[in-house]
Amino acid sequence: MPTPDFVLDLRRKIGTDPLPLVGVTAVVVRGDQVLLGRRSDNGWLTPITGIVDPGEEPADAAARETLEEAGVICRVEHLAWVHQIPRITYANGDQADYLDLTFRCSWVSGEPFPADGEMTEVGWYDLATLSGVNSDMRSRLDAALADSSAARFEGGR
Repeated sequence: MPTPDFVLDLRRKIGTDPLPLVGVTAVVVRGDQVLLGRRSDNGWLTPITGIVDPGEEPADAAARETLEEAGVICRVEHLAWVHQIPRITYANGDQADYLDLTFRCSWVSGEPFPADGEMTEVGWYDLATLSGVNSDMRSRLDAALADSSAARFEGGR
């Protein structure tokens, strides 16, 4: 997965220490189907995900990542879930703490293909028979596919 330049610049300064980042998950729906891709780094079947660039609006990041990774233009409908992902330690020792913003999106145009190499395959999957998605990604899908347009937040008192 290509690492954004701003992350590489920060890594030169902080080494492998935990780096807080904002990530997005774009759950793109077309009728009774959802857009999923198989990640090239770990083989997982997931919705479109990515990192928000400095100064970028998160909803814009979700739409940008969808176009960059899958060649699909989407409309971001609403924020569905805000949650902190447990710390990730990569093989090189880099640590990251992602605050994930999951968005429900609707398909506008384009047929999916692995546009930038971050996915080995991309396509539409029937919601009624969806399988092969890990529990974390399933939770993101469920939040975005819920009937409510209100965002779900973890924690809080």
